[in-house]
Amino acid sequence: METVPIQMPDGTTTPVRLFPGADAAPVVVMFPGLGIPAGYYEPFADELVRRGYNAAVGELRGQGDSRPRPSSASRYGYQELVCVDFPAMFEVVRERFPASTPYLLGHSMGGQLGVMYAARIRGRLGGLMLVASGSPYYRGFPGVRSPGLLMGSAAMSMTASVAGFWPGDRLDVGGFGRQSRVLISDWSRFARTGRIQPTGADIDYEERIARLKLPVLSITVEGDDMAPPASVRNLVAKLPNARLTTWHQPARLGHNGWIRDPGSTVDRIATWLADRE
Repeated sequence: METVPIQMPDGTTTPVRLFPGADAAPVVVMFPGLGIPAGYYEPFADELVRRGYNAAVGELRGQGDSRPRPSSASRYGYQELVCVDFPAMFEVVRERFPASTPYLLGHSMGGQLGVMYAARIRGRLGGLMLVASGSPYYRGFPGVRSPGLLMGSAAMSMTASVAGFWPGDRLDVGGFGRQSRVLISDWSRFARTGRIQPTGADIDYEERIARLKLPVLSITVEGDDMAPPASVRNLVAKLPNARLTTWHQPARLGHNGWIRDPGSTVDRIATWLADRE
């Protein structure tokens, strides 16, 4: 594994991890879920390399080995991650794997951000893989979780606004960890409205996402309460023109377990990638 640190305009240093495999094989570029460090995905990246692919894992700003931690000075949200951080990380990936077609694999929020990034760059990705990644829109969650998410997301946004950041290191709600208040505000708005309308947006993301025609593999996971089937359907419904393939992981691995038990999920990804060649 190689690690390349990237300095963002706000002074944050965020690393991207590179896992070389076969020279001209596709490179799967993974982005984590909220509150999950990039290092947690190393077993999945190692399994991809074992199957003959190249892999990379981008850290989300403020998480894992990214420094400094979010504070009241942090002003980044969905917009900055897809406009600044993702392009910087993909530049590193393309320099390291110049002969490889990049595919973006997004987990949870990483998938939401991946869809936004794809809408910005259009044809420069081989495709998207969305694993345990859905819309946080409250209507996509069953039973009492639906009104709980509606009220809880509003309360989280208000708390982050008052505190200056989301104090997830002290309030362990959702396992989100300490986060920028703008990022939490963007997530909360998405959860309440079902629409991707980040603070500072320079394009109409909903309209641009709807025009995407690239291949998309959406994987749901048995036992995943964070991205249940209706939540995932709400996210992929934003991609009516994409060439969508869906698969349900039958093993009860939940929202994160597939990362550390990668075999069958990588099997399905390898089959999908083979169809792209």
